[in-house]
Amino acid sequence: MKLGVIDSRAVIVVGEKAIDVERASAGRFGPSPSALYQNWAEFSAWAAGADPAGGVEFTADELMNPVPEPAQVFAIGLNYAEHAAESKYAVPDLPPVFTKYRSSLAGPRGDVGLYGPQVDWEVELVAVIGKAAHHVPESEGWDHVAGLTVGQDISERATQFNATPPQFSLGKSYPGYSPMGPVVVTPDEFDDRDDLELGCEIDGVQMQKGRTSEMIFSVPKLVSWLSGITPLLPGDVIFTGTPAGVGLGRTPQRFLAENEVLRSYVTGIGELQQRFVDPSRL
Repeated sequence: MKLGVIDSRAVIVVGEKAIDVERASAGRFGPSPSALYQNWAEFSAWAAGADPAGGVEFTADELMNPVPEPAQVFAIGLNYAEHAAESKYAVPDLPPVFTKYRSSLAGPRGDVGLYGPQVDWEVELVAVIGKAAHHVPESEGWDHVAGLTVGQDISERATQFNATPPQFSLGKSYPGYSPMGPVVVTPDEFDDRDDLELGCEIDGVQMQKGRTSEMIFSVPKLVSWLSGITPLLPGDVIFTGTPAGVGLGRTPQRFLAENEVLRSYVTGIGELQQRFVDPSRL
C-alpha cells in the first residue's frame, strides 16, 4: 500500500489515482493521516481490500507531507561508512542521534529558503512507526514500521558548526529543511526492504547514490536501539542517515545556490523536488 495526503486528507495511491480514505471507508476512518498511524493494524488490514475503482486522478504537485504530525522526529548521523569518512569521523559503535524540529517538516515539492551560506543536502530513507515500540528486539523491528518514505536532511552547515559542540538540530531545522514524501510505502511492497537505492541530484547532476543495505545500523536495529531507551510512538519518524556525496565532504566544498533544484529519490517510493531561493521570495 502507498499512503499519501492530498488537500490534507489521507489517500491510498494506486498508480495515477488516489482513493480518499474517509469516503471509501464510509467514515470508518477519518481524513487525518496522523490518526491512521494510531490505528495502523486495523487501517492497513482494511486498505488491503480497498476498491481502486473509487480513485480519482491527481498530479504529483498535489501530494503533501504524508507524516505531518509526528510526536517525535529522530535523525541518525554517520550511518554509512563512506559518509563518516568524508565527514572525517570514525565509524560509530552506536547510532549518533539528534532531532529535526517539527516546524521544519515539509511536503515533497516546493521552494526552500537559503537561510545561510552553506546549505547542504542529505538524502535519507525515513522509517515511519506504525506500532508502539519499547524494548523491542531487533528481530521484531520491522513489525513496528508502518512504512518507508523519502526524506531530505537539509543542513545549514554554518549554523550547525557555529558552536562547540555542534548545533546539529538547529542547523537542520530551518523552515522546509525536513521535506518528506511523496508517499509512505508499506514494507511488503518491496522485493527487499533492506536494500533500496537512494540518491539525489542538483539540476540533473548526480550528487549522491547509495543503497540502504550499506547502512551501519539497519532499520530494525535502529527501532530496537531507540526503543530500548525511549518509547517509539505511532507516527514517529526516523531519518536513517545519508550516504556519501554531501557538499561539506567535497573538495572543494560545494553548497546549494539560488534557483538550483534538488531532486531526491528512493527506488520504489518516489522523489522529492526542492528549489532553493532567497528567503525574501517565500
